[in-house]
Amino acid sequence: MDTTDKIKRITLAGFLIGMFAITGCKQQPSSGGPPTGGPPEVGVVAIATAPVTLTMELSGRTSPHLIAEVRPQVGGIIQKRLFAEGSDVKAGQVLYRIDPATYQAAYASAKAALSRAEANLVPARLKAERFQELVAINAVSRQDYDDASSMLKQAEADVAANQAVAEAARINLDYTSVKAPISGRIGRSTVTDGALVTASQTTPMATIQQLDPVYVDVTQSSAELLRLKRNLANGEIKGQDASQAKVKLLLEDGSSYSQEGTLKFSEVSVDQSTGSVTLRALFPNPNQLLLPGMFVRGIVQEGVSEQAILVPQRGVTRNSKGEAMVMVVGAEEKAEQRIIKVSRTVGDNWLVSEGLTAGDRVILEGIQKARPGTLVKAVPFVSKPEAPAASSSPQSAAVKK
Repeated sequence: MDTTDKIKRITLAGFLIGMFAITGCKQQPSSGGPPTGGPPEVGVVAIATAPVTLTMELSGRTSPHLIAEVRPQVGGIIQKRLFAEGSDVKAGQVLYRIDPATYQAAYASAKAALSRAEANLVPARLKAERFQELVAINAVSRQDYDDASSMLKQAEADVAANQAVAEAARINLDYTSVKAPISGRIGRSTVTDGALVTASQTTPMATIQQLDPVYVDVTQSSAELLRLKRNLANGEIKGQDASQAKVKLLLEDGSSYSQEGTLKFSEVSVDQSTGSVTLRALFPNPNQLLLPGMFVRGIVQEGVSEQAILVPQRGVTRNSKGEAMVMVVGAEEKAEQRIIKVSRTVGDNWLVSEGLTAGDRVILEGIQKARPGTLVKAVPFVSKPEAPAASSSPQSAAVKK
């Protein structure tokens, strides 16, 4: 064996010995068993009671504060329409003019008949007065005096009857000018110049609606109404004066209406077809943004829960039975599973009715590390601000509705 082979073998042996030494050094610490560490950290929030204003979101529609259908009270031909469709009109404003010729003639005839009756009244009164003096001295018979008194009363009755006929003729003549019964926004006209209309016809000539303020009628199920009354009776919710209950609106596009309304009344009967009760609120509508028939959602204040318990939604899960549950840190700093009852959401929180008390520590972060019965290290939970989502193009940005 030459010198070169010896050198190669010595080098290979040295390399193998070094590798075994390095491997042994790396494995030596692990032979002592698994590393030791403290309990896992979990972020918790301490439960506290606080007064919370409870609201309910109900669907409904808008309706005008006042509405009047314009109908003729006398028949005739429409001479002129005196308003612009879709404009605002005032109470008493003339809207249509009906041909008054026949009504003017009737009024003139009635006034003439009244004048004749008033003329016949004068001699009848004078005769009755003279006979009253003469009968006192027996210059005329009692029968003649009674006849004169009767003629006077007949003449007075004729005057009163003709006055009524003349007044009726004047009213009919005035009805030829069709006037607005209320102030508001008038819609389209169903008749044109030259059209024939009849007294008290079923089809309105136009419709006037008062839009400021405006009513909002929302519906609440009878089951929700019973629950609300039960909570009020139990003292879980502190009620408020119905005349002071405030209502907010969400429009069809999801935006909030700037004006706040007032709850006026609740219907006293349940609709048998829908099982719901109607609530009516009154909203100011200065810009007439709310139009009759619009679909809206009303946020109605139910009352105030003085000792409400709220828990963030991120800390609540559901088991296989669908029951709500949370993980809490017990007295021995061990994780515990707690079944709770929730009634509704309040913002990003659940309103808890059973299962939690003030002082309980609910785990919000690190729930996967906290198995029931395991020791945990509770630290206050600090919410982290969400990073804005990056978008490569303007079209990929989400639109918040």
